[in-house]
Amino acid sequence: MSDMKQQFRQAMAHLGAAVNVITTAGSHGRCGITASAVCSVTDAPPTLLVCLNRSSAMHAVFDGNRNVCINVLPASLEGVARHFARLTNLSMDERFNLPVWDEGIDGVPVLRGALASLQGRIVEAKEVGSHSVMFVETTEIRVRNDGDSLIYFDRNFHRVPRAVKAA
Repeated sequence: MSDMKQQFRQAMAHLGAAVNVITTAGSHGRCGITASAVCSVTDAPPTLLVCLNRSSAMHAVFDGNRNVCINVLPASLEGVARHFARLTNLSMDERFNLPVWDEGIDGVPVLRGALASLQGRIVEAKEVGSHSVMFVETTEIRVRNDGDSLIYFDRNFHRVPRAVKAA
């Protein structure tokens, strides 16, 4: 690995980010991944960007289906994040057989306990280096108002407690 690539990866390890499980289902199959490369783009129309490695076998499934759900994870669902990051031995089918899923639009899995679930469609994708930057226009949003957040920082998962509002 080049020195610049290694330095970039080390620098990005210091960029804390929300942990998300991105799911899809459709004629190309059903799959999901854990990702922290998710960012809001605009609220009119509500659009997010998701970065997916093009060399991943799941890239073609997401690109083919186009329907996705971005599930923002609470700290209590770190185990789900670990499954979809392939840190456990559960198969994709076993991951979706866990009793934590609802069926969303077009059969896309929606994580029941997510802090937020944003269902939508990939409306555009741009190839940048090893990844595709996929723009997801949101059509359905579910938000919870409780629960601690889960972030990925310094190559580990961390709980961020929800701030207690003063009375």
